[in-house]
Amino acid sequence: MPADDSRTRTPEGVFGKELRYYRERAGLSQTELAALVNVSHDVISKIETGERPPADGFPERLDAVPQLDTRGGLARLWGWLKESTRHKAIPGWFAPWTHFEAQAATLRSYEPMLVPGLFQTADYARAILGAEPGAEPDTRDEQVAARMDRQVILERADAPQIWSVLDEAVLHRCIGSTKIMRDQLEHLAALAGRPRVTIQVIPAAVREHAGLLGGFAIAELDGSPGMVYLETSAEGLTTDSPAMLAHAMFRFDTLRAEALPRVPSRDLIMKVAEGKWT
Repeated sequence: MPADDSRTRTPEGVFGKELRYYRERAGLSQTELAALVNVSHDVISKIETGERPPADGFPERLDAVPQLDTRGGLARLWGWLKESTRHKAIPGWFAPWTHFEAQAATLRSYEPMLVPGLFQTADYARAILGAEPGAEPDTRDEQVAARMDRQVILERADAPQIWSVLDEAVLHRCIGSTKIMRDQLEHLAALAGRPRVTIQVIPAAVREHAGLLGGFAIAELDGSPGMVYLETSAEGLTTDSPAMLAHAMFRFDTLRAEALPRVPSRDLIMKVAEGKWT
């Protein structure tokens, strides 16, 4: 919980100050406003002091109070504040990739250590983000929400065609807990059953291979050159270098050749989920 002197700088604090301005301008007490929107006085008080965020749909309910005369201002403000918060939850060096990822017609990726962000469950993502050096618990929910927001592309009518290759080590590394891993691998297997998602696993029997140096992703956009995202030990790099793109495509094809086919890969994911993470 932020200290009182810093709470007004949070999204909740900014929204609370604006609500208090409209309420006082209308000559309403907190108790009177609470009665108009069918909540307790305590709810209005805590929102105004930034101790709690407005519940989903509550800014719209406040905007509907004629005495406040907000003209939709509170719902717009809360929408902007949430959007701003989620943008801040994405590192600046990663933000360019999320733009290309969202616009891609085809996505290819390889991961040697972790489940890709597009496939992560919220609990798995929360555990990963908590392991980041200097991770701040107060921003964890926003970071997880930002990662989950990226997954919206999987539900679109024009969802990209996705090919993902994982090293089998991804299935065996315990992230969070046994339950988190079981849920994550079951989710991964479910995604692998979708017609536009192909997930292949390089089995542990393949010892040395071209992907051990790091993960990467490729986004192909209609009418535009492809983009490449390269993972590093510090920050990721997004580039449209033709040489980098050609190298990444060749490496991806090499890794796919080492991986199990689609159905055996899905079977292996479930075998590990049921045999190791129960």
